[in-house]
Amino acid sequence: MSDDITSHRSGLKEFLGSIATISGDLSNITAPPFVLAENSTVEIPQYWADHPYLWASPASEEDPEKRALLVLKNFLGSLRGQQYAGRDEADGVKKPLNAFLGELFLGSWNTEELGETRLVSEQVGHHPPVTACYLWNNKMGIRAEGFTQQEITFSGSVYIKQKGYAIVHVDKYNEDYLLPLPNIKVKGLLGGTPHPELDGEYSLISSNGYISHIKFEGKSLFGSGHKNGFEARFFHADRPDDTIYTIEGAWNSTFTIKDARSGMDIETFDVRNIKQQRMTVAPLSEQDPWESRKAWDGVISALRSSDMKGVTTAKNTVENGQRQMRKDEEARGATFKPTFFTRVNQDPTFDKLAQHDPAGYTVDPEGGIWKVDRDAAEHKTRPFHAGLTPANQKTESSQGGSQNDRREQNAHPQLRGAADTAGSNSVNGHAPVGPVQQNPEINQSHERNPEISAVQSTTGSTLHKEEVNASEPSKEQIEDFLRSRTGNVG
Repeated sequence: MSDDITSHRSGLKEFLGSIATISGDLSNITAPPFVLAENSTVEIPQYWADHPYLWASPASEEDPEKRALLVLKNFLGSLRGQQYAGRDEADGVKKPLNAFLGELFLGSWNTEELGETRLVSEQVGHHPPVTACYLWNNKMGIRAEGFTQQEITFSGSVYIKQKGYAIVHVDKYNEDYLLPLPNIKVKGLLGGTPHPELDGEYSLISSNGYISHIKFEGKSLFGSGHKNGFEARFFHADRPDDTIYTIEGAWNSTFTIKDARSGMDIETFDVRNIKQQRMTVAPLSEQDPWESRKAWDGVISALRSSDMKGVTTAKNTVENGQRQMRKDEEARGATFKPTFFTRVNQDPTFDKLAQHDPAGYTVDPEGGIWKVDRDAAEHKTRPFHAGLTPANQKTESSQGGSQNDRREQNAHPQLRGAADTAGSNSVNGHAPVGPVQQNPEINQSHERNPEISAVQSTTGSTLHKEEVNASEPSKEQIEDFLRSRTGNVG
């Protein structure tokens, strides 16, 4: 990113000067093409669990204290991926594309040991912008859902206030964990390599009574503190003054977990070494027009070829179509209905857990509370908005596509390509599973990402879904496998 900004330094200063005159929320502002990322905000939730072994590990831990600590460890381990959205830190961050109302991102991770972890992410609000997501693994019995509404302001640095929350549920123990969404400061804009700092104090709260209080405090303007630094205290709600663990370090590199009872360091964890796994998504030719990479394909292609005029033209096609769609809805007295999520008036689980730290969570009544429709997430198939594209254009199927086209659409589940390419998941770093053929369209969509690599099987051969099911490991093998990959937490 530094090269892009350096070559557009005057344009960046002009842009920053223009937004500095605006008071209030900038979340829907149109940014110049050279600061745009090659992905939309609706893709960000995938980084909550792009390390599926660590994410699923609480489901196999019998001790409630260690289980709560694993949820904290996973939360901290996911922050780097979320903030950099898969980019190299040396390249800094870019502004994701503003997701349009109804934009979807679907995918899965599939491994022999864990089975399939699936994601649906959807833009459920636009004014204000709200993204909702649902992650689940039925085999392991763990699921998470949440929503975030971002309010962006500028005063020297870009400040992103996040409103909303996430809840992780572990089926076996019927436990819930309330996770915060830290606020973000984007610093170093004029230096050419913008970087995020998390800001504020929050609590991660479990229904089994364990609470982690986390304080993010990066490097200050005057040089005090540490870049991306944080400290946390782990305790039980019944004994709030008795610290069980302390955790301290940097959320983008290493942190140390110390047993406060013995004074011993029990683990130093390097988030850069997490066994990450890139999500498998359907190839562009099979995606619905409302899926993010399909919808923004023209913008992404133009960004990669440095065609700034092409970026603007492609963005305008989608954005103008969305504006007209809202006008059409208003004219007929209709409102847009999300595909996978429903707005609710109250969330009893949140209300109960948030009592332990009501100041640590903000929910905007205007943005609303959003819960997943689990039946829709499990079973709804393409096409999602039959006959209409997000650019407000009629699709071929709406004009009487061929019988074969309709049969093919009905034959494919919403994540077609994800399950059928169980061996084509990509891994960053340590691959749990032998070389397989990646879909060329997926490779093309990530051709600039050096982290994409083939997944290899432990036997050195391609794992097909039928083979995985035929030799499913025992629960004891799964638990031993997870513990060996997530480290000893006490």
